[in-house]
Amino acid sequence: MQNRRSRSAAAAALLGFIVLSGCASLSDWRGSRAPTPSDRFQLPGEGTDVVGRLQVTTARYEDTLLDIARRYDLGYEEMVAANPGVDPWLPGEGTRVVLPTQFVLPGGAREGLVLNLASMRLFYFPEPVPGEPAEVITHPIGIGREGWLTPQGSMHIIQKKEKPAWTVPESVRTEHAKEGKPLPKIVPPGPDNPLGEFAMRLSNPSYLIHGTNQPYGVGLRVSHGCVRLYPEDIARLFPMVPMETQVRIINEPYVAGWRDGQLYLEAHRPLAEDAERWNGSLKPMERAVSVKAADRHAEVSWDRARDVALEARGLPLPIGPGSPELDELLAKAPQVPSVPPWAVPVDEGEETVEGASSTDELADNRSSLPPS
Repeated sequence: MQNRRSRSAAAAALLGFIVLSGCASLSDWRGSRAPTPSDRFQLPGEGTDVVGRLQVTTARYEDTLLDIARRYDLGYEEMVAANPGVDPWLPGEGTRVVLPTQFVLPGGAREGLVLNLASMRLFYFPEPVPGEPAEVITHPIGIGREGWLTPQGSMHIIQKKEKPAWTVPESVRTEHAKEGKPLPKIVPPGPDNPLGEFAMRLSNPSYLIHGTNQPYGVGLRVSHGCVRLYPEDIARLFPMVPMETQVRIINEPYVAGWRDGQLYLEAHRPLAEDAERWNGSLKPMERAVSVKAADRHAEVSWDRARDVALEARGLPLPIGPGSPELDELLAKAPQVPSVPPWAVPVDEGEETVEGASSTDELADNRSSLPPS
């Protein structure tokens, strides 16, 4: 009976894959392993800080890195960082694409919402359901651009709104008036509303966690300080997060953690403001690694750690003496289809990126309204 249920589940998953991706995608499935979802994991016990696994796919002729990123719930910057030298807009048919679907959990209490600005990623630790294992849910986010930095600190959710209207901040209206692009005081719900379909207000009430009508900005610094998620991510997260949920916003480009007796380092490019202040210093990385290594009096290959920090590919990599190199880890990573069975179809015209040639073009608003 159990085998029959397993076969039925597998058949249903394959049917779903065909429906979502089209029969032409069957060729992408052959020779590939079933992909691992990258947005929900069983929460490991104390002493283990790494979840997920690296995966590798192969680009199709029509794929951009942004297409693949959204299908695997990844953001723009983390996808580009994981694939240096690959053209984000024309990776090319047959090009190997690394999927950064492994994460070091942020330090501190595993509760509520934790947002790491440097990695542009949200982690949600919901209250466990009795009798079921605890979970962690993670999604990519877009954050405030330079001059409009998303605030750090401890907050909580004070309001939740479906189909929100956007009250445009006076500072944003002033900025756009100077540019000759006056804005209304209030933008009603609808396709031109940059808040998307759902919004959650923080106890620092000028800031929201919300959806977006411009999903290409997820994984970029393009907002006026609010935090945006893909429409499909906020739609799942919104009903799960209760009022008064604690929200902790951190800015940690270097996150270290343990898994299976190995110390890992996940390194991201520091935000521009930090990079200017640090002037190339790796002391923040050294502090993060030293704290974690001290937990077990572990030996660290500091040359390896510095290489990981300088490359800043956003991939958790082991940094103990004799640890495997990235090429070795990728050679063992599962090869998965570029269109996973759970991929959300993107409405035609929603996200047109063909012909874009730079991050600046990507950040330009196609709507007359600015990003929130």
